[in-house]
Amino acid sequence: MSGNMESKNESSMKTFELSEKVTVEKVSYKNRYGITVVADMYLLKDMDKSKKYPAIAIGTPYGGVKEQGAGIYAQNMAERGFVAIAFDESFNGESSGEPRHVSSPDIFVEDFSAGVDFLGTRPFVDRNRIGAIGICGSGGFSITAAQVDPRIKAVATASMYDISSMIRDGFGKTMTDEQRAQTLVQLGEQRWKDFENGTPEVPLGFPGEPADSIPEGLDPISSEFFEYYGMGRGHHPNAGAAFTITSSMSFMNFPLMNYIDTISPRPILFIIGENAHSRYFSEDAYERAAEPKELYIVPGARHIDLYDRTDMIPFDKLESFFAKYLGYTNEQSGVLQTEI
Repeated sequence: MSGNMESKNESSMKTFELSEKVTVEKVSYKNRYGITVVADMYLLKDMDKSKKYPAIAIGTPYGGVKEQGAGIYAQNMAERGFVAIAFDESFNGESSGEPRHVSSPDIFVEDFSAGVDFLGTRPFVDRNRIGAIGICGSGGFSITAAQVDPRIKAVATASMYDISSMIRDGFGKTMTDEQRAQTLVQLGEQRWKDFENGTPEVPLGFPGEPADSIPEGLDPISSEFFEYYGMGRGHHPNAGAAFTITSSMSFMNFPLMNYIDTISPRPILFIIGENAHSRYFSEDAYERAAEPKELYIVPGARHIDLYDRTDMIPFDKLESFFAKYLGYTNEQSGVLQTEI
């Protein structure tokens, strides 16, 4: 790693090498609930701030933080001339919100619009040229935000998870009505426990220090996530990837992407790995979406490979997608800067 790599002992350290082509600034802003969202803003080094640029708000994989995959996407899009922010969702990472580690579909969707609020009020951002990228769980949140926020002019997802479907229907939509009813009974009981304890219970997440190997006995999907969150590949002290147990109630009652077809004529790009266990989420959403839409399959990629494998993540595709639909072209960066 280069000298730009932040200390492994700092919670703000990145899990990737910082590019010499960009600058990174920590920023913060409030969402409409008054929660302070903390983000890293990536800019092309020596960017002429007297001009206006297109911008992209980028959400984290579900349970992740801005110093991981979202930061990789923001850095690479900034290298291509976009203003990019990678943000921590409310209640998580460095963003505020109590109690900690709540997962809320409504508020996580709002966090994307709050990112648009921030970006659109920067003097060097063209507020008519703002897009969004959602990775894993934030893929569903980014689409849901675009359903009601027309300021998001184009949206792309990578390894998207529909967390509402995952929790209400089970993986692969295998949960029965009886199992769902029993889960709701258990969640109700958990609320009484949390109320009496004065704090919501958070299950054990990934280890506080990176492990050397994947524990025996994990199922294939859990093993894959452990490879990223629990080992040196993507481990970060702020990313235990665990949420309060009762957070599931909101997702049971809040279906995401019900109005995905209304995003049209704004475009959606779904990026999935050929071997991703999660690909059916994107395939289902693609079928429900209206044109313009595109499903882009990365050969040989698994779900987590689109978090951090820069040799697999199709950044050229993302650049061409946003350059086309945000209306910018440039020989050097792929982006045309317009005079203020």
